[in-house]
Amino acid sequence: MLQIAVAAALVAVLAGLAQAVTGFGFAMVSIPLLALWSDSRLAIVAITMLAAFLTLVAGIRERRHVQWRTMRLVTVAGVVGMPVGLLALKLASVRTLSLLIGGMVLVSVVILARGLRLEPRTSSTLAAGWLSGALLTSTGMNGPPLVATFQAMRLTPHTFRATLQAAFFVQDMFAIAGFVIIGQLSTHALVAAAAGVPGVLVGWFLGDRVFRLISPRLFRWLVLLLMTATGCVALAQAA
Repeated sequence: MLQIAVAAALVAVLAGLAQAVTGFGFAMVSIPLLALWSDSRLAIVAITMLAAFLTLVAGIRERRHVQWRTMRLVTVAGVVGMPVGLLALKLASVRTLSLLIGGMVLVSVVILARGLRLEPRTSSTLAAGWLSGALLTSTGMNGPPLVATFQAMRLTPHTFRATLQAAFFVQDMFAIAGFVIIGQLSTHALVAAAAGVPGVLVGWFLGDRVFRLISPRLFRWLVLLLMTATGCVALAQAA
């Protein structure tokens, strides 16, 4: 358990830094890495709890930049999609989950690198929200559909980051409730989440300063490279 706690703290610093600079990437960086010291189910649950803490702090701090209507749409749709992901989490083997996580990370890299933009209509926003909820409870990664949607809306960097954090937080809280219902909230997951809290704070603190000092575009590409590496690690672990 000590090994998992230490790993969670270190991984949280790296993932928190990525999230602060780009607005996304926390789960996609941290889940494959934490799964190396635990298993995929534990990593998904622990990182979702950590993400809820991070996005709560960030959302409160930047609430004046949130586009509330969009946040409500993707959140409601996400909650509707969560039972599908919970069923997959409950029934899939650890190896299958690792394959899903690695594959999702690499697909996300392609989507984000190519700058895929969904048409900014209510129907596409709801579809992205539904998919993000299903992905959150099955792989812990609800970011790519929302990032693609928000990119299409051409939000300012602060509005983009703030709206993502608010949507992530509400979805994370519903996902945690779902994990409790299906019996996935273990003591080890709670320990890993608690150990990661200081790392999240350090990572966000450092990332927030990087956000002001260097080009977010440059760091975005660094995050994508890191995500590629973690996705490959997850696939190798499953193999």
